[in-house]
Amino acid sequence: MTTTSRIEWTEQTWNPTVGCTKVSPGCKHCYSEVMSNRLRAMGTPGYEKGFDLQLLPQRLQTPLLRKKPTVYFVNSMSDLFHEDIPDNYIEKVFEVIEKTPLHTYQILTKRAERMAQFFSTRSVPKNAWMGVSVEDKKYGVPRIEHLRKVAASIRFLSVEPLLEDVGELRLKGIHWVIVGGESGPKARPMQQSWVDAIRFQCEEQKIAFFFKQWGGWGFDGVKRTKKHNGRRLHGRTWDELPVQATQI
Repeated sequence: MTTTSRIEWTEQTWNPTVGCTKVSPGCKHCYSEVMSNRLRAMGTPGYEKGFDLQLLPQRLQTPLLRKKPTVYFVNSMSDLFHEDIPDNYIEKVFEVIEKTPLHTYQILTKRAERMAQFFSTRSVPKNAWMGVSVEDKKYGVPRIEHLRKVAASIRFLSVEPLLEDVGELRLKGIHWVIVGGESGPKARPMQQSWVDAIRFQCEEQKIAFFFKQWGGWGFDGVKRTKKHNGRRLHGRTWDELPVQATQI
C-alpha cells in the first residue's frame, strides 16, 4: 500500500511498518499518532492497533509493482529504525529498495545512532536518501554526527518542527536541509530568525535549502491555519533539491 503524499518534498508514502513511540520533544504532537488513531476509527487496514508499532510484510512488495519512477517517503507513519523493528525486517525493506533502482527512497529517523550502527556493516543503496530529524539542540543536533557516518548518496536533515535556534551547525557531508514549523491546534511557534540562521548556513556551505511550511504560526508570530500561513519566506518559496536529486 502506498499513498499519494501532500508532503511538499516527496511524491508517495510507503509504510511497511506503522506506529511508533516518542523519543524527544519533536514527537510531542506527532501527526502520525493523530492520523493513526483516525485511520483506526475509520477501519483502515493496517491501523487496527492505532499507533502501536506493527510490521506489515504484506506491503513490502508494493514498490515492485509500480513501473513509473517515483520518490517514496518510507515510513511516514513510523520510524524504520525503531528499536523494536528487527534488523532482518529492515534488511527486507532495503532489499526492495535495491531491486527498484527506478525509484528514489527517502528514509527519515530520530533513531540516528541505530541507523549508523545498522549501516556500519552494510552498504546503502544508491537510490536511498538517508535523513535525520533535527528539532532542537539537545536531541536533534547530535543526530547529525551519526548521519554523517552513513555512506549514503544523499544525506538530509528534516528540521521540523523547528523548536528553537539550533545554533551553528556542522553541515559537512550533508546535501539537503528541509525546515518547517509545527502544525496542528497545539503547534509551538517558530521564529523567522531561527529559519534564517539555518538558511544562511546552507547558503555559505552550498547546501540545498527547502522551506516546507510555517505551520500553525506565521512569520509575524500570529497563530493561523497552516494553509493561511503558507510556505513563503521573505516573499518567495525555497524548493531547492540536492544535486543528485530527480525532479519531485
